[in-house]
Amino acid sequence: MLTAGTNAEFPPFEYVGDDGEADGFDIALIKAIGEKLGVDVQVDNMEFASLVSSIGNKIDVAIAGMTITDERKEAADFSDPYLTEPAPHFLVKKENADQYKSYADFEGKTIGAQTATTKLKMVEAIPNVSAVSLQSVLDLIKELSYGKVDAILVDGSVAQQYQATNDDLVAMTFDELGSSAEVCVAVAKGDPKGLLPKINEAIAKMTEENKIEEFKANAEALADVMQEVSAPEEE
Repeated sequence: MLTAGTNAEFPPFEYVGDDGEADGFDIALIKAIGEKLGVDVQVDNMEFASLVSSIGNKIDVAIAGMTITDERKEAADFSDPYLTEPAPHFLVKKENADQYKSYADFEGKTIGAQTATTKLKMVEAIPNVSAVSLQSVLDLIKELSYGKVDAILVDGSVAQQYQATNDDLVAMTFDELGSSAEVCVAVAKGDPKGLLPKINEAIAKMTEENKIEEFKANAEALADVMQEVSAPEEE
């Protein structure tokens, strides 16, 4: 049994399906990796902030659209990349989008980001910003839709999916938010179970077979599984 931790709030990477279970691109990928390893995969949905610290304790691997940072490398080891993720994007309400012509226009605003992510650090680096940190991306989306924050910062593909399923949201990015980043599977520091060689071999094989692009396309085609989040109309 391979126990994989995820945070099912990053469509198309992972989300909660109609059956209440985690689904999406990463889930299809880790289950396919399990098949190639000859083991069953159990997926545990948990807070993103607790994923890395849970590896080697509650879970064997973490897969949640995760990129490598120096801080994370101190606590975990990482597979070869299986996907290149677009640069982070701001999400803003469509009615306010015209006021954001440049990165500097976000200075002095109230901006949300998920706890323990690289996006939160980016938000905190913006001059005079009021950073709002929440565990849940869906809660951040609700804060934005209800006008509690001016913008939120999330992964590029996640922002694009929320824009596609919510007519009142607009995704935008700027050079200051960086470029694309490589997404990897995380395992316990030192890889005590010897998982990395097998995971890397599976990733290489599925890349060769075009399976990873197939998983990605299938997940993106299911954008309508996301909950539409809009502020209620005033009575």
